[in-house]
Amino acid sequence: MPKDMKKTEIKQDLLDQLERNGTVGKYYIDLVNDYMSLWETKKKLIADIKERGVSIKWETYNKDGEVVQSGHKKNESVDQLVKVNQQMLKLLDALGIKPSQDGDPDDGDMEM
Repeated sequence: MPKDMKKTEIKQDLLDQLERNGTVGKYYIDLVNDYMSLWETKKKLIADIKERGVSIKWETYNKDGEVVQSGHKKNESVDQLVKVNQQMLKLLDALGIKPSQDGDPDDGDMEM
């Protein structure tokens, strides 16, 4: 499934749930848009972790371009992913939306 289609389906599902719950208004639509922005950020963070891993090699160079120090540091995307997920859950709570029991439990979002 193309990623734009998945994003569209998720947004529509959230809007449908709001309607079924009787939760209406521009404020709630704005919160759904915020949720979808965080969803995009989450996808980018996951891609970064897949590409670079949970730790990143770093190096410092002297004026001649020689490596003088090196090591590994944690990939900040890991911590940011946790924070983004927490905020997404808070938005769902503010919208009064609970995870659907009908959805695919393994949609591949967190696959790394």
